[in-house]
Amino acid sequence: MDSAIEVDGLVVDRGGRRVLHGLDFAVRRGSVTGLLGPNGSGKTTLMRCIVGVQKVRAGTVTVLGEPAGAPDLRRRIGYVTQAPSVYADLTVRENARYFASLYRLSRTTAEEAVRDVGLEAVADHLVTALSGGERARASLACALLSRPELLVLDEPTVGQDPVVRRDLWQRFHALAEAGTTLLVSSHVLDEAGRCDRLLLIRDGRLIADDTPDAVRSAAGTSDLETAFLRMVLAGDGQDQQSREAV
Repeated sequence: MDSAIEVDGLVVDRGGRRVLHGLDFAVRRGSVTGLLGPNGSGKTTLMRCIVGVQKVRAGTVTVLGEPAGAPDLRRRIGYVTQAPSVYADLTVRENARYFASLYRLSRTTAEEAVRDVGLEAVADHLVTALSGGERARASLACALLSRPELLVLDEPTVGQDPVVRRDLWQRFHALAEAGTTLLVSSHVLDEAGRCDRLLLIRDGRLIADDTPDAVRSAAGTSDLETAFLRMVLAGDGQDQQSREAV
């Protein structure tokens, strides 16, 4: 498999607590992979490892053929955090033009990025005056400017209305068809079916790494939320048996 991301034996401790427990997986280039799990499961920590800003206890993370965090990756990866990563005292258009200038890109490219995330109507509004969902899309527009090979999105659809969520997912798949690899985290399980592959994580452990159809089949249900719950309960039962055996 031509992998954009390879994770091998990844262990992370934060604040004296183990957050990720020996994760192993790979993400195929040009795919939309969903990273799903409840809040506090370790999704954001894992994404920080992939973009190279998280100290790891053990294991390796290889991104686009380079160790995570390598200087060569800075222009090749787009990362959108849950918190807005644009300037609140600038307008949407000014933010897009500023970040475009850092990449020596044209104002036309900046306008296209604003349009791609559906913010033309508020392009001249200050970011501070936008809704939470609009701020998230402004951050996404700036991340798209450099046409990254890998786009890491931490809960990009939180606070978006159903129409905007649909449009964003259509945009994600268009990017993947053009060759971009996307890793999209969410705790909203009804978005799982929109992904090519799923990484289901709970308490820092990977409990599934497969296609949506395979996850449904393994759990014996057509509903992904039910499938996830069944996997969680099965894992809890195995943990209980292990403790009793000790």
